Amino acid sequence: MARDCRRWGRCGLTPVRMAVNVSPVQLSRRNLGAHFLGLAGSSAWPQFGLEMEITEETMLEDPQALLHTLQILRSTGVRIAIDDFGMGYSSLGRLSQLPVDTLKIDRAFTSRLTGDRAGRAIVSTIITLAHLLELDTVAEGVETLEQLALLDTLGCAQSQGFLHSPPVPADLFETMLAANVRGAGSVGAIL
Repeated sequence: MARDCRRWGRCGLTPVRMAVNVSPVQLSRRNLGAHFLGLAGSSAWPQFGLEMEITEETMLEDPQALLHTLQILRSTGVRIAIDDFGMGYSSLGRLSQLPVDTLKIDRAFTSRLTGDRAGRAIVSTIITLAHLLELDTVAEGVETLEQLALLDTLGCAQSQGFLHSPPVPADLFETMLAANVRGAGSVGAIL
């Protein structure tokens, strides 16, 4: 991914945010912040906007070490997202203490938006919570225009899913960036 971002930057392609999922095991490694930044390189990722995605369960592991690692990453411009929010064991107290930028609403809730009042209430509550904590929201698994319209009505300005594009390999993603395809920033890339 880092090599791709550097190449895209040198080619003058439209910057997009690149997200990297990090497991609880990876996050517990000593000096992960320095290691992660070393792998990502320093020349292209600030322009492209690197985001580290962690799960809710990660918030329950060694809170002080997690806070320290996230603060290091955040101080260099890396954004932090809680992936699949609402599906794990949320600690709202921990959420409010961590340097987090984004809550990613799990696809299980997005899929229930149009036909389930309870599902819509859950999505609405997550979006409201995020706004109150001054966090961004991203809805995962958006597949229909109806879902997209409801998310917009509820105040969720970002989404990803098959409505925008299926996951694509890096070379096709690069072609899409070069063509400046509308919505390319929402495309999931397999890198």
